Order: sequence, then structure tokens, then C-alpha cells
Amino acid sequence: MKIRTLFCAALLGMGTAAMAQATYEAADGTKYEFKKHAFLDLQGGIQHTLGEAKTKDLFSPNVQLGLGYQFSPVFGARIQANAWQSKGGWNGYGSPAITKDYKYKYVAPGIDFMFNLSNLFCGWNPKRVFNVTAFLGGGANVAFDNDEVNSIANTLRQDGLAQYELEYLWDGTKVRPFGRAGLDLNFRLSDAVSLMVEGNANILSDKYNSKKAGNPDWYFNGLLGLRINLGKAYAAVAPVIVEKPKVYRTQRDSIFENKTVKVAELRRDVFFTINSITVSETEQLKIKDVADYLKKYPQAKVVVSGYADVGTGNAKINARLAAGRADIVVRDLKEKYGISEDRITYASYGDTVQPFEENDLNRVSICIADGATEVKKVLKEVKETQVEVVE
Repeated sequence: MKIRTLFCAALLGMGTAAMAQATYEAADGTKYEFKKHAFLDLQGGIQHTLGEAKTKDLFSPNVQLGLGYQFSPVFGARIQANAWQSKGGWNGYGSPAITKDYKYKYVAPGIDFMFNLSNLFCGWNPKRVFNVTAFLGGGANVAFDNDEVNSIANTLRQDGLAQYELEYLWDGTKVRPFGRAGLDLNFRLSDAVSLMVEGNANILSDKYNSKKAGNPDWYFNGLLGLRINLGKAYAAVAPVIVEKPKVYRTQRDSIFENKTVKVAELRRDVFFTINSITVSETEQLKIKDVADYLKKYPQAKVVVSGYADVGTGNAKINARLAAGRADIVVRDLKEKYGISEDRITYASYGDTVQPFEENDLNRVSICIADGATEVKKVLKEVKETQVEVVE
């Protein structure tokens, strides 16, 4: 049941991660983009366990080390180990009756699924000073060094007070599952470091503190520490450059005075899937269209431009992908359709130029076949005077 609950929580986190805002525009107009990153948590504090002793006698030291990964502005996960000391209490044994507390040690490794509530409800802001994160998790509590309560039990037996024996007394090392939930309050100190204040509640079986109470055992941790980002948590977004389409018009003599004629031009956008330079069957038909056009107009030439989307990968990977996408189209034009190399010009722009506003469409090779010379040839009969490009 606990495993199913944690699994559902993880799915919920992934769902909210998909919907989370991952870009932010500052007051000066600069846009920032969220970057997935690892982080390290270093924390220390106090623990309070539930027991029969006085509250002040049930506090003990506590430390926690965590290594996590932020998958989106909202969803993250960490592997953590919480450890040091727990305490138990026993009230009303001996004559006269006294209260006794005892301590034992433990280490509790586990995993937490984390949900940044500030980003979920207020939108992602990499410069926000204060963030609240809720988490839900669990793991295994390894308890040991339970000598103090065993010594108390032995004393009771010697005093003939067997009725006060601890029913769940344990010795050696015991491993028990635990579940936990809590809140992190993060105060941003810099891009790399945040001050953390954490509170978490942990639930175990009734056998943790050696006493039978008929209900689960609990301990609560209050921790103070640092979160250190292991990598960039965000990056400035390069401005998107959208190429303006070129429109050709021809000015002619009085026979076609004040008339505009569009030069015969063919454009085909050959799209690719993410991280791929493979041309699908559907996109191959576009390359064939370009080849057929070039065969129809023997003087026409083609420009092939390769691109990659700025929203995925990095500049080095995207440069390689863009070049590969241009190369594969050029290769097919030459090898599959017999187009002469001197009629093909090609270039690649990586992710520095984005022809389309929609990110995924920029995984593309754009082919523009220009038949302007063919039109000039036909229009010689009507005394064509000038061909110009209208920006």
C-alpha cells in the first residue's frame, strides 16, 4: 500500500512537471529558461520522538545528507540518509515510580518525491528569494545500539518487577520500513546556494521504541542546512531570429507597366524528429519535389539550410544536428536524383537561427529552389528590365 501511494505521487509529480511554466521574463525583458540540474543537501538539527518521558527529555541530535535532481520547476526527487539518535521514554516503574528515558541509534536511507509549491501556484521565477517545497517519501530505518533500555529491563527483572517489561524489547540491529512527509523552506542566497529550513514527520511500526502502545511510533525532525545546486538551474534564452520570407518581383517595360510578377520559386521544409538526421518517407517526397523542379528548370539552383531547435540539447549538439540535416538532403539530391553539385548551395545554422516561432518546427532543412533565371529567359521577349528582391 505504501509503495502504491509513493508511485502515484511520483506520477502526479511528473504530470504537474509537464504543465509547469519553464520560462521567465525579467523586468528588463531578459528571458530565462529552466535547466534540469542535480543538487546536494547538507543538514543538521534536532529530533523529537513520541514517548512517555517529559518532552524536553525526548530531544536528540540529528543529521541528514541528500543528493537530488530537479526534473522541472515543480517536480524533483532526492535520495537522502537521515541519522544519529532517537529516544524513548518509560513512565511509572519502580518504587517509588519514576520516569526513565533511553536512547538508541539509527540510520534511515530513503527517497523523497518533491513538489515546489511556490512554482506550482505562482509560476517559476529563478530569482525568487523564498520557495516552499512539500515532499513525500519513505525508506528503511536501520536501528541499533539499544543497550540502555535493555539494561533497564534487566534491572526490573532483578527487582521482581517483571510486569513492567517492555513487550517489544529488541537488541542487535533491526531494519524496519518507514514513511515520511514534510516541508522545505528555501531562502535563496545565490544562484548556487540556498539556506534550508526543513521539518519532517516519520512513521514506523509500533516496535521501534521497544514499547507496545497499540499504535505506530513517530519521530519528528527539525533541520537547518544548505542546498547546493550542482550545475546551472537556469540560463538566459538567446533571442529568436525569424527569417523574413523573400518575395521576388519583376519590373518590365511599357508592355507590362505597373505589373508585378512572382518569380517561379519552390520551397520545401524537410522536418526531422528530435535528435535525428533521418529523413522519413513523407519528408523524402519533399526532396523529390525539389529535384523534379530542378530538372524542369535546368538553370535553377537550390539553397539548402539546416537548423536545430534551441529548446533542446546544447549549442554543440545542435550544430552537429543542423549540419547533418543539411548534408542528408544534399546527399539525396545528388545520389538519389542526380542533381549536379554545382547547382546546390548549403549551410547550417545550428540553433542560432530559428526560422519558426514554434520550437519543434526548427528541426528542419529548408530547401529554396530559385527559378528566376528561367523566368528571365521567358521574359526576354517582353524586354524585361530588372529583377529585384522585396524585403
